[in-house]
Amino acid sequence: MTPAQLSDAVLDTVRSVVGSGELSAPVPERAGLRRPPHGTAHWATGIALALAGPAGRPAREIAGLLRQRLAGTPGVRAVEVAGPGFLNITLGEAGAAEVLREVLSEPAPAPLPEDPARDADLWAAAAGGDRPALLVQREDNPLFRVRHAHAHVRRLARGAASLGIAAGPAGGRWHPAELRVVPLLAERQRFAAAGAGKLARHLVAVADTWSEAATAVPVLPVGDEKPGAVHRSRLALALAAGRVLAGGLHQLGISAPEHL
Repeated sequence: MTPAQLSDAVLDTVRSVVGSGELSAPVPERAGLRRPPHGTAHWATGIALALAGPAGRPAREIAGLLRQRLAGTPGVRAVEVAGPGFLNITLGEAGAAEVLREVLSEPAPAPLPEDPARDADLWAAAAGGDRPALLVQREDNPLFRVRHAHAHVRRLARGAASLGIAAGPAGGRWHPAELRVVPLLAERQRFAAAGAGKLARHLVAVADTWSEAATAVPVLPVGDEKPGAVHRSRLALALAAGRVLAGGLHQLGISAPEHL
């Protein structure tokens, strides 16, 4: 489920309770989705807080009413009421698969020639940092982590091809670490339009979060393990993360290497 689809689902839920007479208030134009600052939920909305005044009812009461209906939406795993009336929404496997399909349907960016000095200069201009340090390939270098994650994805893609594994977003069980990557991928367009500095920070978040997921659950079969649906879904997540990383790097004018 993409952010746009989830926003529509939240607004449809409000329309449903208003239409049934359970709530008397005008339907807002936007759901106001955002990433929650704490916890494991993927999205949060304060729409119940916006409805509380016009409806003359406590926000948590309205949030509970919306939660009951929104929790049954396809692609949503769980909905919880938090704080004064926020709805924290966790995506399920179907919702994650829809995000990956959308990312993978987008055209891959044309490759840029690798130029370490140029790449370091452009990253420093976008996100700051010491230029000499950005030229060194080590873990405390954010540019290295982003480019390394992309090269790792390309290495996995070559390995999957040799094993005859094709990406398939649906069908496998998702690890919690993998589901944490999906909202970051879903926000790619917002950060692409947010300016170079925010885009660079977003790329670091995608790279780090996906690398943690790939460490928690290997993308390709290990040892005598047979390829299955879980490997196809993990490969789809990897390829989608690589697509977002390459797109963001190229928007900054920085190369996304196949090997590193």
